[in-house]
Amino acid sequence: MKISELAAATGARIEGNLAEVEIHGAAGLDEASPGQVSFLANPRYTSRLKTTAATAVYVGEDVESERADLAVLRTKDPYLAYTRALRLFWPPSPFVPFIHDTAVIDASAKIADRVSIGAYSVIGPQAEIDDSVRIFPNVTIYEKVKIGEDSIIHSGVVIRERSQIGRRVVIHNNVVVGCDGFGYAKDEQRKWLKIPQTGRVVIGDDVEIGAGTTIDRASVGETSIGNGTKIDNLVQIGHSCTIGEDTLLCAQVGLAGSSHIGSRVVLAGQTGVAGHLRIGDDAVMTAKSGISHDVPAGGLVSGIPAFDNREWLKSTAAFRRLGEMQKKIKELERKLAALESSKSDK
Repeated sequence: MKISELAAATGARIEGNLAEVEIHGAAGLDEASPGQVSFLANPRYTSRLKTTAATAVYVGEDVESERADLAVLRTKDPYLAYTRALRLFWPPSPFVPFIHDTAVIDASAKIADRVSIGAYSVIGPQAEIDDSVRIFPNVTIYEKVKIGEDSIIHSGVVIRERSQIGRRVVIHNNVVVGCDGFGYAKDEQRKWLKIPQTGRVVIGDDVEIGAGTTIDRASVGETSIGNGTKIDNLVQIGHSCTIGEDTLLCAQVGLAGSSHIGSRVVLAGQTGVAGHLRIGDDAVMTAKSGISHDVPAGGLVSGIPAFDNREWLKSTAAFRRLGEMQKKIKELERKLAALESSKSDK
């Protein structure tokens, strides 16, 4: 692909006289070789433009390069343009309809004509699998599950009863969707009595779920995940939670039951959210935040328990000086005691 064609396909404008040079791949600034395109999104790495072996680089509007042998691809968002380039050079493998001889499909299941079902996968009673769905080997799909068109279910996934999966959903290895919620009531003998988990999980379109994640079904009603939401590896979503659209849940996030997360929210790694709380649209929780109260729309919080990020930064700065402050307080106490002693002697 010529650089001029790549620029047009990724929303960038080319500067320099290398428009007809061929590009065959993409890589980072330090890893790129001749014939590849790279990107510069962080101004701290501008000096690497002088040393990169890439033939072309996506840069922002205010970045300059003095190299005549480096094609500049100007764009407002270099990382986004680079992502689009990656998708051009590494497109998804073509869909090939196929059902392995060892797959077990219940007679009552509704399977579209164009599906791919791998070895030893099991499709339960009254399940519905739409067109162009890819199910890799060793997947277990319980009764009355619905999977929308163009979705991809990787090996080891278990989708429990009545779960509903939207279109173009990607579920990575060893995810469990729709397992029992963690619900118990204490009886007269102070024993735990399991609460029946009669609800389901509903996942919207264009959702991606990382490996090892678990999503519990609701005790009553639905656990729901909105369109476009992306979930990292090893995330726990409790029963009856609701998650809006285009939200990011990073690795090891945990949502207790009945948490309500808005749209375009970012929960950074290892954030924990207590049950029955509400997090507003466009809010951000930084890594390891412990959410013990509702967070308003657009909020930015940090810490355990979490509070306003600006106040948290001040508090952590003060925390680092606690040892020094303790010494000063002890010295002040000593001076005050001496002063009071001298007054009493008079």
